[in-house]
Amino acid sequence: MTPSRLSAEQITAIENSLRASAAALGLSHGPVHAEFRIGDGVENGVWPIEIAPRPIGGLCARALRLETPTGSIGLEELLLRHTLEMSGADAPRETQASGVMMIPVPESGIFSGVTGLENGAATPGVTEILITARVHDYIAAWPEGSSYLGFIFAVGENPEFVENALRLAHGKLNFHITPRLAVRHPSARS
Repeated sequence: MTPSRLSAEQITAIENSLRASAAALGLSHGPVHAEFRIGDGVENGVWPIEIAPRPIGGLCARALRLETPTGSIGLEELLLRHTLEMSGADAPRETQASGVMMIPVPESGIFSGVTGLENGAATPGVTEILITARVHDYIAAWPEGSSYLGFIFAVGENPEFVENALRLAHGKLNFHITPRLAVRHPSARS
């Protein structure tokens, strides 16, 4: 979600933790991907989960659009312009709020499809729903799993509207997942 719905104090605490973490890793130039866990209130701390010298992974960067005099560009193009010292490397983010939901896996099993896509896509503010899971593939829920069913993208006047649009669209989707059959090894005893 951008801009963030966090308080100014939380944002400052995250920025301080990010600076300290990046410095400890020797990261001083280029994109940095960072994830944090935030305690209840700033006084309960900010803990880095991941700090890595890379941009946003997967399709999440589609939620970020940047404005240049010649039009809108994506994060990857911004990074290339920066690396090649081209104009537009300092492009600001578009002013409207935007967000992406990485659709969680509700249960482990064989993914057989999704219904409600049209209703979800018709949610005001939603710009796109992409299902990236392949039909008939086994998909594992967290913490055993490491992937998502897909992505929902939304834009709007403010972060609250965007977050609500993402949640409403997700609520309209019905994922069909069949449990895998339990298979016992022949040498296993009852």
